[in-house]
Amino acid sequence: MTNKKIAVVAFGGNALLPSDQEGTQERQLENSDIAAERLVEFIHNGYELIIVHGNGPQVGNLVLQQEALKDSIPSYTLDYCVAMTQGSMGYMLENSIRYAFAKENIEKEIICIVSEVIVDKNDPGFHYPTKPVGPFYSTEQARNLIRSKQWSMVEDSGRGWRKVVASPVPKSIVGEEIIKNLVNDGVVVIAAGGGGIPVYFNEKGYLTGIEAVIDKDLAASLIASRSGAELFVILTEVEQVYINYGKPTQQPLTVLNIEDARKYRDQGQFPPGSMGPKIQAAIEFIRGGGKEVLITKAHRLAEAMKGETGTRIVP
Repeated sequence: MTNKKIAVVAFGGNALLPSDQEGTQERQLENSDIAAERLVEFIHNGYELIIVHGNGPQVGNLVLQQEALKDSIPSYTLDYCVAMTQGSMGYMLENSIRYAFAKENIEKEIICIVSEVIVDKNDPGFHYPTKPVGPFYSTEQARNLIRSKQWSMVEDSGRGWRKVVASPVPKSIVGEEIIKNLVNDGVVVIAAGGGGIPVYFNEKGYLTGIEAVIDKDLAASLIASRSGAELFVILTEVEQVYINYGKPTQQPLTVLNIEDARKYRDQGQFPPGSMGPKIQAAIEFIRGGGKEVLITKAHRLAEAMKGETGTRIVP
């Protein structure tokens, strides 16, 4: 086995289930095919590939389904919901990528790994939940849910109110050496979907699940560092990172070093519910020895790979 040029790509669950679609299985399969066609770009550029997908809309729907049937069918905790959507989404993506490769005569194996990610049970995130999950609600709906269900809720980037849960920092990936070996052997690996299943070491020293959601960009950053990736790509809903986003003084950033990234973060330019975790994930990857982070919109990936758009974060 030789070390190869590796790219880790992270994209949100809304790539397969956009907010403006009804979310049927058929539509998600179509969206999975589109995502797979874009991922072929990395193979053409000589990269081995690790994929980390989000699962926010999918977990949100699963939670709603369980809530609707709670009186007749026992519900699962959030860690099990993450595991379920890792499996279902990995299945879709694996088949879509295999089909996209066949059309391009690319002979590579693809594998989805249902991944556990170790967190600290004493992480401050469990005391101050910040991770949005599930659908958006109006202000009036949010007030009712806070009162009736004692949910923690926040306003999310002007799009509505969402429930928030604990989002502990990922410490390590169970099986990370296996992921590294597979990708160096030329296998495309789908791992840590939805940020991974959150687990911690209990008092007996055994791993056990805990109800939380790990940020998928932070998990992807950790995988990128541990696998020796040189490129970490975050696909999101905007073409570039901006300062003063949504204001008349909005300004796109083409290249950003981590010192300036920290400065803008500390100024509050990158909200915690949207761009904040992506910038933090980029900083962690560069601090860990990574060479470059690329943040861009999925359908502009080909142009961004050529340097024509997107935001690059460098040492």
